[in-house]
Formats: sequence, structure tokens, C-alpha cells
Amino acid sequence: MTRGKLTRARRRTHPRSGFTLIEVLLVLIILVILGSLATGVFTGTQEQASKRAVASQVGFVDEAIGRYRMDFNKNPDELSDLWDKPSDSDDADKWAGPYMKELKNDPWGNEYQYAAKGKKNSDGYDFWSTGPDGKDGTEDDIGNWDDE
Repeated sequence: MTRGKLTRARRRTHPRSGFTLIEVLLVLIILVILGSLATGVFTGTQEQASKRAVASQVGFVDEAIGRYRMDFNKNPDELSDLWDKPSDSDDADKWAGPYMKELKNDPWGNEYQYAAKGKKNSDGYDFWSTGPDGKDGTEDDIGNWDDE
């Protein structure tokens, strides 16, 4: 009988294996803090990558408009003139396109903007994205007038 009492006593003195609730919560808090820090870093990186993608698109459209201008001696009236063949027979004979594929929306889901007679480029055209805020005419607009 004393042997049975010893076994129970030994069980009580042996430490339990596993983690306490406080240890688990502490690890979870640390992981949440690290995750929020990483999200902040990657969000800024994504924003910069989106702005670089728009700047690249501006250059690509500029090249396509340059090729169009060589054929027609003018800027296109609309961006769709760069990928849709004109129905007018005189213009259809000059058209050597498509000059580019149809544009998709900018990285923020907004349509690109185009003005054949530019306001910011008075001697040419304006092509721009309304930027992250999606509002035209704000500081975050990215267009062919930027030096980026």
C-alpha cells in the first residue's frame, strides 16, 4: 500500500509537459505584433511598385502614340484609336496598327485618362492615372508630365 502512495506522490512532483495559457498568449501577442509590422513594410512596397507600373505604362502608351502620330501626323482622338482600326476608308488605309493592346485599368482599378489636347502638356497630349486616391486633379496623379 505504501507503494501506491509513492506513485501518486511522484506524479504530483513531476512537472507537467506542455505550455501554460500565459505562454501561449504571449507567443500569440508577439506573432500579432510581428505580423502588423510586416504588413506595414509590404504595404509601402506594394504602393511603390504600383506607381512604377503606372510610370512604365505611361512610357508604353507614349511609344504607341508616337507610332500612331507617324502614320496620321496627329495624336489619336481617343485611346481606343490605338487598338481599333478606323472605319473611315482614308484613315483605314493609313492605319498600321494595332499600336498597342487595349488598356486595362491602373493598379488601383481606375481607368486611365487621356486628353488629345493636353492641359499639362500644352504642345501635346495628357495621359495619366488618377493614382491611389482615384480622384482626378490631385497630387497623386501620375502622368506623362511627371519626371519619375
